[in-house]
Order: sequence, then structure tokens, then C-alpha cells
Amino acid sequence: MLELDKINTYYGDTHVLWDLSLKVEQGTTVAILGRNGMGKTTTIRSIMGLPAPTSGVVRFRGEVISDLPPFRIARKGIGLVPQGRIVFPSLTVKENLLVAARGNEGEDAWTLGRVYDLFPILKEREGLHADLLSGGEQQMLAVARALMLNPDLLLMDEPSEGLAPMVIKQIGQVICQLKGKLTVFLAEQNLNMALTVADGIYIISKGAVVWEGPADELRHNEDVKRKWLGV
Repeated sequence: MLELDKINTYYGDTHVLWDLSLKVEQGTTVAILGRNGMGKTTTIRSIMGLPAPTSGVVRFRGEVISDLPPFRIARKGIGLVPQGRIVFPSLTVKENLLVAARGNEGEDAWTLGRVYDLFPILKEREGLHADLLSGGEQQMLAVARALMLNPDLLLMDEPSEGLAPMVIKQIGQVICQLKGKLTVFLAEQNLNMALTVADGIYIISKGAVVWEGPADELRHNEDVKRKWLGV
């Protein structure tokens, strides 16, 4: 479903991603891991064209998307849960969800009712402005808002960042519930979270892939965890 083929991405003169390549098969959940500052967020942002890679190719369903503006990439069927949540603070919970609603008419579509079933607390809070929610509730809102786009591929950038352990567990359970419904690619700092939800793992260091394999293989590979993740 998603392929990054030797992409190079810069912020100004700073070369962040170096010939980075990876693949995400349809229906799977894949996580990209690495220490802070190694390029995880830049990988997610490069897929969305924020910024676009300066060389290399991003393909979605076999189609090159790395030459498209971000809004057209999103319309191809890619939803983003950004780092730091970035909900609309002056809108209510319900308004945050409705402003993102696209293609919500099919039997399996993500509707307001369906995301409320996934996150019951959002139903209780639907009339509150988003800036009045807790950090965990804002993260749930960010996930629900992305689902309201009815994407085929969901990108999640550090979904556990800054959250209490109980909330991290809840977000992990939601990602597991999404398996079989859509494809998920997440950048994550929390190793236990990634190993719980992911089928496959990529580890990057200094903007390049240094290890890839099944989550179960990484779970038992202490040398790799110690060398590249500091665990």
C-alpha cells in the first residue's frame, strides 16, 4: 500500500533522511522506531509532503504521490494523526470531528456515531471546546478526527507521547481494534506500545533504516534493542 523508495528530505540545509526505503503492506500495522531526533517524525511528514522529499519517491497504492501538494495526498485516502495532537482549540469536540468528515455514507464508514462508540468519552465531551480536554482526550480526538476522513492508510506520529500509562494502553487497544479495517503506519518512541500493536518494525538511526523485521523478532533481540534503541 505504501512504499518509500530512497527518499532524501531536508529542513533547510539540514539533511535529515538519507536514502530511506520501507514498505507497508495493505492491512498491516507497521511501526518505525528510533531514538529522539533520528528522523521518525520527518518520515511521517515526508509522506504527507510536509516537507516533500528532495529526491526519491513515495508511492501509495503504486501511484507516485511525492510530487503532490499535501491536500491532494490526503484526498488519496491518507489520514494523519500529527505529533502533539494539534486539535482545533476553539471548536467543540463535535465540530472537530464534523469538519473532517469525508465519505461517511457506506455501511463500514467511520461516522460520528461509530467514532463515539470507539471513544465514548468524546460523546460525553462533544459540546466542550477541544482546549478544555485533557491530553489523553485530545489524543483520542485527534485519532477520531483522522478516522472521520475514512482513510485507507492511517499515519500516526508519536501517538503515546506525553500520555499517562493508562491512556497509552487505551490508544494501543484502539490501534489493535483497527487491524483488518485499515492500514496503520506509526512513528513511536514507546517500544512496548510498538511491540504490542505492530506486525512489522523498522528502526532508523540518523535518517536511515538500520534494522527491519517482525515485531516478535525484535521482542527477543536484546542486542538490537540495546544498540539502536538504548533499551
